Amino acid sequence: MYKNFKRGFNSGFKPRTNYGAMGRRFGAGGRGRVAKVFDPTNIINSQKTEDITISTEAYIAKNGFAEFNIDPKLKQNVLDRNYGSPTPIQDQSIPEILAGRDLIGIANTGTGKTAAFLIPLLNKVIKDRHEKVLIVAPTRELASQIRDEFYLFSKGLGIYSALCIGGENINRQKQELRRNPNFIIGTPGRLLDHVDSRTLYLGDCKSVVLDEADHMVDIGFLKDVQYMISLLPKVRQSLFFSATIDGKVRSVLNAFVNNPVTVSVKTRETAANVKQEVVRIDSPNKKIEQLHQLLIKQEFDKVLIFARTKHGVQHLADELLKRGFKADAIHGNKRQSQRLKTLDKFKRSYIDILIATDVASRGLDIPNVSHVINYEAPESYDTYIHRIGRTGRADKKGTAITFV
Repeated sequence: MYKNFKRGFNSGFKPRTNYGAMGRRFGAGGRGRVAKVFDPTNIINSQKTEDITISTEAYIAKNGFAEFNIDPKLKQNVLDRNYGSPTPIQDQSIPEILAGRDLIGIANTGTGKTAAFLIPLLNKVIKDRHEKVLIVAPTRELASQIRDEFYLFSKGLGIYSALCIGGENINRQKQELRRNPNFIIGTPGRLLDHVDSRTLYLGDCKSVVLDEADHMVDIGFLKDVQYMISLLPKVRQSLFFSATIDGKVRSVLNAFVNNPVTVSVKTRETAANVKQEVVRIDSPNKKIEQLHQLLIKQEFDKVLIFARTKHGVQHLADELLKRGFKADAIHGNKRQSQRLKTLDKFKRSYIDILIATDVASRGLDIPNVSHVINYEAPESYDTYIHRIGRTGRADKKGTAITFV
């Protein structure tokens, strides 16, 4: 039964090293890194203006959700969510995945990737109840969000899932895996914990999704992902989603997909509907005061603030609480249950301000964020794009402010 374990060890990949465990302690699954700080003024205010607004032409979908060739009960679950037309990634990917093709999806966050792969994979399981689906995400929050979406689409279908992420009770996860679920959703580190303890056998997973693959590589999961790929069956359907594809990501891609169709909807460099502004800080001592003056303005309804370190995030959250703001923080020093509870409070508007490290910048669907504030500059241009992509979603307007 465990022939793939032997094959994986003999294929040149080694089991996880200490960096994986260290990465899980940091929360998002990666190791701490020292990097140059990205200077956003290179693209913002480049012509001595206070902001730039980027718009794209409206996409006209070729398909409607009612026209997709999927099971009637699944189709009803989709329609019950009151979706409008499919997003570009959904419109172009769903028919290809339904046809059994391997797929490379290149798109920014917030483009509807989760539904793009969940809908056709659920339909696949409805047709064959022995089908096993593995979905790998870089962060616990994104994996949990995929699980939440799974619940909505699979309502009444009798299809079960297991969520395998760090920071949660591993014995409870083992119980879920013993139920022989069709969908296994998790982060690389915890999934390989289950592989090591022989509660998870990847050789049965004939449909596999790598979501936010570039972020998995960025935060130190390259060898873990390569090792996982070595344990998968050679004949499988492989779906690969990434906002960018560089050298390291391409090495994973080449080992993962077979004769894929590529769907690229990354038609812009920065988020549409997002007005970008710069706040210049004359003195570090005035920084918190300038933030305070912004947050008391009426239009700052729901604000996501980014800082670089766990300590900095918590210190800022404590300071804003002292000043009377309804604020909270998520970072790697908090337990997973605390982080999910805080995210839920922010989504439900029990708090108005969420301060976060970049663990929250990828893939999270937080509705109606009016402003993103880069209280501390991000490490890279890509990180900047993903941060500001938390606002201006679902055709709504948003504002991104960067302190420099």
